[in-house]
Amino acid sequence: MGTTEASVTAVRRALAPVVAALGLDLYDVELQGAGAARTLRVTVDRAGGVDLDAIAEVTRAVSPVLDDEPSLAGAYLLEVSSPGVERVLRTPAHYAGAHGTTVSIKVRTEAGTRRVHGVLLDSDETTCRVEVGGEHEEISFGDVTQARTVFEWGPQPRPGQRRRAGASSGTGKSKGATA
Repeated sequence: MGTTEASVTAVRRALAPVVAALGLDLYDVELQGAGAARTLRVTVDRAGGVDLDAIAEVTRAVSPVLDDEPSLAGAYLLEVSSPGVERVLRTPAHYAGAHGTTVSIKVRTEAGTRRVHGVLLDSDETTCRVEVGGEHEEISFGDVTQARTVFEWGPQPRPGQRRRAGASSGTGKSKGATA
């Protein structure tokens, strides 16, 4: 385990009970950069979402804990946020919380990398299963280089129907239609 990874693990252990006491879940902890340009990103969540008051409360509660954390010596910028609508998926718990949602997963293969885009059906501690074009694909977490949920704008087409490019949402006929 590298120094950064050890620091993140220690910070996660120190912050989890503090965040839980506020009625929130510690979604993720990231430490990026080096030297005085380091950023510690703490991501929190709860059912129904997180508002700015909750972010401020978490910031106040975790700051003194971080000041006393020996693995985090030196300067850093603290960022506390919610995961947002397009969430990074890093841990088996992240994948479990995203079952049934559309995901984009970048996978390492022998031929290079490829992107899998589909609905996350299920997952366990080492793999996930994604439906892509009616087919089910099993992906090992060891092959994943990047993964996130995908927020899709607008209403979804009804089952069995597909959107047509340029189709009108009104009652008029689409361009080129005849009576």
